[in-house]
Amino acid sequence: MTQPSRSSIFTLAVLGAITGLLSGLFGIGGGVVLVPMLVMFLGFQQRLAAGTSVAAILPAAVVGGIGYGVQGNVDWIAAIALAAGVIVGAQIGSYLLSRVPTGFLRWLFMGFLAVVVVSLWFVVPQRDAEIEKTVLVIVLLVVTGLVTGVLSGLLGVGGGVVVVPVLMFFFGASDLIAKGTSLIMLIPGSISGTIGNSRRRNVDLRAAAVLGIAASVLSPLGSVIATHIPPFWSNVAFSLLLAFVLGQMLFKTLKKNKNS
Repeated sequence: MTQPSRSSIFTLAVLGAITGLLSGLFGIGGGVVLVPMLVMFLGFQQRLAAGTSVAAILPAAVVGGIGYGVQGNVDWIAAIALAAGVIVGAQIGSYLLSRVPTGFLRWLFMGFLAVVVVSLWFVVPQRDAEIEKTVLVIVLLVVTGLVTGVLSGLLGVGGGVVVVPVLMFFFGASDLIAKGTSLIMLIPGSISGTIGNSRRRNVDLRAAAVLGIAASVLSPLGSVIATHIPPFWSNVAFSLLLAFVLGQMLFKTLKKNKNS
């Protein structure tokens, strides 16, 4: 793998900073934004961009997660339950990737995103809301992580875009707890995914290091800004990001169907 040029290092640093800010602000991995930017601005192949993104988000998830944790906005039990499901689900998704037609699943997921985008404008969680701890809730959290991991493996979407709205709407978490818990959940997923991608040579570790360092610088800032944004406007901003993700997926799907 060739040594990155100074211009590409600068571009990577800028993209990493943007990813880190989004990660801290919304509790997502940022891959839904970073992957297309790596392809567009630096000419990465899709698989290499996805693998590099998974590795790059690790420092930002750690730093951003700690930022939310220090502020008391992480549900550690929920994060562990989700992580347990995500680790297994990601392996299942990767296994099924070349074996299962994903067309219907992709449309189903886009429908889910569309519902969430609309709901975020009308359903506003309370800042002091917490996840109720029962055996059933823990089991459902593991299942949520499992489904999230499968979707991530099959569709290449980050876990945060699924987990954050699900924690708010179905488990009664506040927006801040949902974001902080999501970031903690991403840590083991990033480690597991990077190990697998390294074996398949689907990751540029030099680029990931630059992206990750830049992302980790701005991730705490994103988590601090999130606490100062009212829940409604936080929902509005998150809905716009999800609308971008939805539009991106819709464009790729229609383009693929047109060329096939």
